[in-house]
Amino acid sequence: MRALLVTSVGVTCAAALTLPLAAPALSAPAPHSASARPPWVSPESPGSPGSPGSGPPSARAEAAYGEANASDAAPPSARAGETRAAEPAGSTQSLPLEPLAAPSDRGLGRSAAGQGLDRRTARPFSLVGVVWDDAGAELHGTVQVRTRATGGTSWSDWQDVETHNAEHAADLGSAERASGAVRGATAPLWVGDSDGVEVRVRPEAAGPQHRSAAVPLPEGLRLELVDPGEDPAPEPARAAPAGRAATPAMFAGNPVPPTTTTGMPEVLTAESAAASAVNAELAPLGAAVIPALTKAQTEEAAIVAAGAKPYIGPRPGIVTRRGWGADERLRERNFVYTRSVKAAFVHHSATGNNYTCKQAPSVLRSIYRYHTLSSGWRDIGYNFAIDKCGNIYEGRAGGVAKAVMGAHTLGFNTNTMGVAVLGTYSSSNPPAAAVTAVSKLTAWKLGLFGANPKGKVTLVSAGSNKYKKGRKVKMDVISGHRDGFATECPGARLYKKLGTARTTSAKLQGR
Repeated sequence: MRALLVTSVGVTCAAALTLPLAAPALSAPAPHSASARPPWVSPESPGSPGSPGSGPPSARAEAAYGEANASDAAPPSARAGETRAAEPAGSTQSLPLEPLAAPSDRGLGRSAAGQGLDRRTARPFSLVGVVWDDAGAELHGTVQVRTRATGGTSWSDWQDVETHNAEHAADLGSAERASGAVRGATAPLWVGDSDGVEVRVRPEAAGPQHRSAAVPLPEGLRLELVDPGEDPAPEPARAAPAGRAATPAMFAGNPVPPTTTTGMPEVLTAESAAASAVNAELAPLGAAVIPALTKAQTEEAAIVAAGAKPYIGPRPGIVTRRGWGADERLRERNFVYTRSVKAAFVHHSATGNNYTCKQAPSVLRSIYRYHTLSSGWRDIGYNFAIDKCGNIYEGRAGGVAKAVMGAHTLGFNTNTMGVAVLGTYSSSNPPAAAVTAVSKLTAWKLGLFGANPKGKVTLVSAGSNKYKKGRKVKMDVISGHRDGFATECPGARLYKKLGTARTTSAKLQGR
């Protein structure tokens, strides 16, 4: 029985690798612009990759971040003449909000006027969100945006942005939360290719007896406009390595890694090499997809107690970070692990449902940029993402088979994983393919750690608006975000499907 590495040991040497890949292909078209390296990543002080428990340093170049986003300066690593891999670029425009005129029909006074921006033209973007200075401050009010499609003249209707209020975040007291980099943020909203925007943020009234007062808005409100950059250009198909299953046909349409246009094989950056090397037991270095395995192949590869039945589902195909085009320069370089994966929290991304499955990698790259550059997190918060067609994507770096600590469920990020279904499922039903993918993913990943998808587990809260720090809470092994935090996530319609997901997941494990 061949063992699959599921320990918390990072691959420390991988970050120094430069790895030739496949034969060259056309590179991705030039992006609109390139955003700056996130504030905590210094090219002069790269840190030691693979060190568990280390978070981004607290010292931040806040002013430099704002200036870089305003001018779209190139990342420090993209120096002239430097030989490096082609990285999918993108941009983040960060615009401070301005006071709005008080609505004449509300009579709430100037304090209730809110902040926003009048209609304006911007560089192309596809995702929007609002951030503010204090991650501990809540935005009590409404956020609405409308946009204009690139090259068009008509404007969309007003769209609501979920105010979010820190429910998806690193735990209080964690190194990531204490880094000094984290901001308050709304949920991001996917709006498609746009070049015009208008936004309004209105505070809620303090109460029915105090119509002249309003709850103050957080300080430092900014509108974030995110361009995900171009999809990676496809590379020629490569044969599956000996002893491994072929890449599933379901991923045939997904983007895969780019190559350079110099006539030389592409070279992985240190960050890309490290992110790929932690999955080296599952797929070749630089692979765009971790191939699916049958149940028999999965059981052969898994670690189980001597003589015990391996309750584990077949490994599903998973698009790697390289496959969806993650720019590994944006994340904090080190990986952080917990001891186990005892439970899975299911989320919806609240980014809306106006995307196609072909656009899902772009949505994911946009969320990634929003979580790192705009919200100040060390990496994307979710461990996995699933699109409406049921494709599964690797989220936070550190290894899909490992117990990587995410920033998905405030208070319960330790010994759990976060799975985000891309979309908003408060009043829309999640596609059956997405629910099935939740079952497949949890049957495999929870099975690696001996968890029963239909069972219960006791978790210790790190502090949330629902459970105080230190409280022991009994939950379903597959829970919704709302089970650990007072929130609507993962939306009422998706939450109702979790019973089906638990039953299917357990059957896939052979229970």
